[in-house]
Amino acid sequence: MSSSNLNSVNGLVIGLVNGNRRALARAITHIENNTDFAQPLLAALYPRAGSAHILGITGAPGTGKSTLVNGLAAEYRQRGLTVGIIAVDPTSPFSGGALLGDRVRMRDLAGDPGVFIRSMATRGSLGGLAQATADVVMLLDAAGFDRVIIETVGVGQSEVEVASTAHTTVVVEAPGLGDEVQAIKAGILEIADVFAVNKADRDGADRTIMALTMMLNLGVPEKHRIMHHGRLLPVEIPEHSPDLEAWIPPIITTVATQQQGVPVLVNAVESHRLYLEQSGNLQLRERFRAATALRMILRDSLLEQLLDAAGPEIINQVVHDVAARRVDPYTAVRQLINHHFS
Repeated sequence: MSSSNLNSVNGLVIGLVNGNRRALARAITHIENNTDFAQPLLAALYPRAGSAHILGITGAPGTGKSTLVNGLAAEYRQRGLTVGIIAVDPTSPFSGGALLGDRVRMRDLAGDPGVFIRSMATRGSLGGLAQATADVVMLLDAAGFDRVIIETVGVGQSEVEVASTAHTTVVVEAPGLGDEVQAIKAGILEIADVFAVNKADRDGADRTIMALTMMLNLGVPEKHRIMHHGRLLPVEIPEHSPDLEAWIPPIITTVATQQQGVPVLVNAVESHRLYLEQSGNLQLRERFRAATALRMILRDSLLEQLLDAAGPEIINQVVHDVAARRVDPYTAVRQLINHHFS
């Protein structure tokens, strides 16, 4: 397909669904930059999505997430499945660009037509990043990739929000990174469907596994395991199969640099996929994903409308008043909303 055919929404859609890599890359760029093509592309491709299983891979820096993602993709390729990878990178405080050092660890996937890798910079915009990530996931889904993997920056609120895009969230831990109990404070029990203890050949791996096991034994309400991907708009919860037990996140040990344990980790992910399908929770996750997308789009759209309606002078004055403590931020927001949406 010539490049001229990629200068229209219809040409990009045709190219993307026919496996044209250039069309996919260009469509993603339109989504990231929120060009005039972005919303028409999303509208045209949305009905074609819905077949991919989406994995969220998160964990503290230094746990080996990128190497593990590389291993997961290689294992899926051996099983004959295609893989799309979205790597959410931190943003350089100097250039504003993504720090792409981790991508070199995926260089052995380069040239494989069944793998597509895209890095996305946070650029300091959590909400915008989360929705842009969800939109790019949808494009990869519509492009026909069997599995879509999202690798996030670390553990925190941003990861919880980005993980709301996933069907299965894998939380990566590693020994020797400090107090394992910090994992409880990070809330990983509420977002993990599978635990991967990577670098399991290092000293302290047993302690990490024991700490995770103890936390799981403390128990997490089933509704949290089901609902952690979003509780932001009313969502009807379907009836569950009475024959299925609640999903307990398995703990898988891996040494990603040597591909040890990676097939077992893929088996655990696939078991969770089957569990979601058989229990009816896949429909629930899809509803929560839709609710999360609606919330993020509503938030961003309404904020943009309010800022446009108020104008920079009023906004600057409100900021000045709040900074000078003449008005509290909640009252200021309420006044802006009442004035411009009454």
